[in-house]
Amino acid sequence: MLKKLRFLLAGITGLLFTFYFLDFAGWTDGWLNLARLQLVPALLAGSLLVVVALILVTLVFGRIYCSVICPLGIFQDVVAWLAKKVNRKKRYVFSRENRTLRYGVLIIVVIAFLSGATVLLSLLDPYSAFGRMVVHVFRPVYLALNNLLAWVFNGLGNYTFYHVDIYVLSGVSLVVGLLTFGVITWLAWRYGRTWCNTVCPVGTFLGFLSRYSLGKVEIDKQACVSCGLCEKKCKAACIDSKTKKIDHSRCVDCFNCLSACHKQGIKYRFAWKKKRVEPETDTSKRRFVATVGALVMALPDKALAQAQTIVKNNKPWKKQHPLSPPGSQSARHLLDHCTACHLCVAKCPSKVLKPAFMDYGLGGMMQPKMDFEHGFCNFDCTVCSEVCPNGALLPLTKEEKHKLQMGRVVFVRENCIVFADETSCGACSEHCPTQAVSMVPYKNGLTIPSVNPDICVGCGGCEYVCPVRPFRAIYIEGNPEHLQAKAFIESEKKEVILDDFGF
Repeated sequence: MLKKLRFLLAGITGLLFTFYFLDFAGWTDGWLNLARLQLVPALLAGSLLVVVALILVTLVFGRIYCSVICPLGIFQDVVAWLAKKVNRKKRYVFSRENRTLRYGVLIIVVIAFLSGATVLLSLLDPYSAFGRMVVHVFRPVYLALNNLLAWVFNGLGNYTFYHVDIYVLSGVSLVVGLLTFGVITWLAWRYGRTWCNTVCPVGTFLGFLSRYSLGKVEIDKQACVSCGLCEKKCKAACIDSKTKKIDHSRCVDCFNCLSACHKQGIKYRFAWKKKRVEPETDTSKRRFVATVGALVMALPDKALAQAQTIVKNNKPWKKQHPLSPPGSQSARHLLDHCTACHLCVAKCPSKVLKPAFMDYGLGGMMQPKMDFEHGFCNFDCTVCSEVCPNGALLPLTKEEKHKLQMGRVVFVRENCIVFADETSCGACSEHCPTQAVSMVPYKNGLTIPSVNPDICVGCGGCEYVCPVRPFRAIYIEGNPEHLQAKAFIESEKKEVILDDFGF
């Protein structure tokens, strides 16, 4: 019964999480953001109620979180189930806990995070790792299937499905997503929950708590005949049928062992356990051995897909600061809270968020930045700040978003086709919501852009529509700290003055 209940809850959770990341049509808008129930996002967002609740659940039931709430854990269970279907003779074998490796990884991740290197936590946080797998590996396949259905249905006169563009958001994040998918799938296929019990810092932390949990899977030594069936079913490799002992720090409460035993020799019980004296002393806990590797991958910029105007003697430029998403407050705040789960990237309706490479430095690798290659930030859109579970992007109202200056416009006169080719344009001015870009008289009846960076909000509309390549004639330089656009400050002053005079 417990196994079926766990299977049902895990199935619902896994499907909800996966579709939440895959959805591009806005069907999941307004859903309860399940990401806020994840341990690391809740911790970084300061959601102490959620953190305390997850700790209490672990102390009462054991590592239910890892088998029912964590999407990466559920994914590994699915892979292990498929492996069992392919090879029905597949068996698991008990292995001793590698405590040095487990706690070594946890300590290194904590120290790196406190030192400002968030990238290590981003790579190993199970929720963020799952998010990158879905966004960069599963989602393109999902979109391709959607386009296939759109082609079939549209040909029959039914427009329920519509075509969507498929492109690589980030070469680095794609490689990291594929590597994560490959490694975790291989480990789950061969060894079950090895990733959770050797590498995952969340699994190690909850495993430590589960040593003292009230509810535990226990072996009845009187009823047990040491047949080994429970050990062979244990994906966590934590049941030693010979000594009739269970390593509760690695047990993920999948309950596969309960249905395997024909002698009722293994049960899930609620009872405070008396402190036992172990005959074997673990000397490894006094030694700290850990090796951390960093893979830095450099990929060339992707070729521009659409035909654009090439200006002779095109003047190159380089952005000095990346544009962090609305609600991030600053690049520093983003670095301190973001684990690169890429939920904001998947949910952005304008497709202006993409994973960074070294824009924020090594510590901020794969964190979201604004890129105006495929669109610009909608003036009224606050989706990314609403879905972020970590507190890396704080919620914004539309009014606050209108006043927010994420970056400042820069005009490169030499690149403008009005200056270089004496051709009429003005697209940048037409797409500016604050009139930070306006057209002024030039010559021969032409007008040329004039910019006012103080009233720019950094939406990127001008940069997106500029036809000049390879370096646009106008672009947005990021603000290290988000400001309030001067136009709105002056407007608020005027309102105060009018109120003072009774208008």
